[in-house]
Amino acid sequence: MRLKKPKFWDLKKPNFISYLLAPLTLPIIISNFIRNFIPKQKSKDLKTICVGNIYLGGTGKTPTTIKLFEILKKLNSNISTGKKFYKSHIDEITILDEKTELITSLSRREIVKRAIINKKDLLIFDDGLQDNVIDYDIKFVCFDSHNWIGNGNLIPSGPLREKLSSLKKYDGVFIKNNNNINIENLVQDIQKINPKIQIFPTYYEPLNLKEFDLNQDYVIFSGIGNHGDFKRILLNNNFRIIKEIIFPDHFEYDIQTIDNIKKIAKENGAKIITTKKDFVKIKKINAENINFLEIDLKVKNLENLIKFLELNI
Repeated sequence: MRLKKPKFWDLKKPNFISYLLAPLTLPIIISNFIRNFIPKQKSKDLKTICVGNIYLGGTGKTPTTIKLFEILKKLNSNISTGKKFYKSHIDEITILDEKTELITSLSRREIVKRAIINKKDLLIFDDGLQDNVIDYDIKFVCFDSHNWIGNGNLIPSGPLREKLSSLKKYDGVFIKNNNNINIENLVQDIQKINPKIQIFPTYYEPLNLKEFDLNQDYVIFSGIGNHGDFKRILLNNNFRIIKEIIFPDHFEYDIQTIDNIKKIAKENGAKIITTKKDFVKIKKINAENINFLEIDLKVKNLENLIKFLELNI
């Protein structure tokens, strides 16, 4: 059973529960400290990029990986993407396989070996910044501007895998900013830690809005790391949401759950919409009368990103 992310994680400051859980962050602190002294290896036979996060879930790693693949493919790179296989992550693996040239395995080291056998020059990993074995040529960290670093505490007291100070060892940051809020304070916080780090704001652009009747009521549901982001995109595009159903990230749907969602929609005379990440799982069960929002990640300063990649790959 997968648990929902606690709401107190995303408060602006730690609350009483966060302080109670603070002693339980010790294993993460020790693990992160030890990781700094574990020798990692870069491949001599191909370049590697990692798109990861230090905030747990919902930062847009997979769409960012796909966007980097598209950019570098246009630059004539002989490229693959890589993602370590977890059964619970089959949604992301399915989307990457559809949109890119994916290599997946139970081991990231094995993914590198297979990319070399396939004579690839470049490999982009979706997730893996905290890997204890592989070092990457470029390391990107993804954030969402709305949640940022939550209450700033480590798991389980907060949502962070590493403290924000860890940005001093990374090369670039993608900040997903779907509300188009002023992120100058976030940029300044990042640059204080690492003045040389490259920062690229991004946002999601819906691709299939014409498929939806905006005069219709909608029941929405998702089992992703950041349901609020999905809802905000719909509201920004004038969807009339009458009911939302939130499941834990990487939720495993069954026919009873889907039937219940359809029952709620029918009782309210509403249509149903979810994310593509959820849809790729439920279509194997019963996706009739359920639609999904197709999105594309846009980079605001795309030319700067292309120049950065050309200089470092």
